[in-house]
Amino acid sequence: MNKIDLLVGFVIGIITCFIGMFLYITIGMHTDFLKGMQIMKSEGHLGKIVTLGAILDLIAFGILLKMNKELMARGVVLAVIILTIVTIFI
Repeated sequence: MNKIDLLVGFVIGIITCFIGMFLYITIGMHTDFLKGMQIMKSEGHLGKIVTLGAILDLIAFGILLKMNKELMARGVVLAVIILTIVTIFI
């Protein structure tokens, strides 16, 4: 079950990041998600959008630690590390 908990935490981390990106683009920029992603990519700000989306991972991490789900919390941290590496190369 250890690997499954880690994988579930990783998926939670990726999903919460995309939810954060979606919320920022639709509410903050007042535009469609795909159109906003294209605009940010053309301006070279896609990494900043991913970083803003990863703020929700902090909340997910705190909730998982509060629920004593340490392995899932590790998965969220792993997702943040993977997103950081991907952001560097974008």
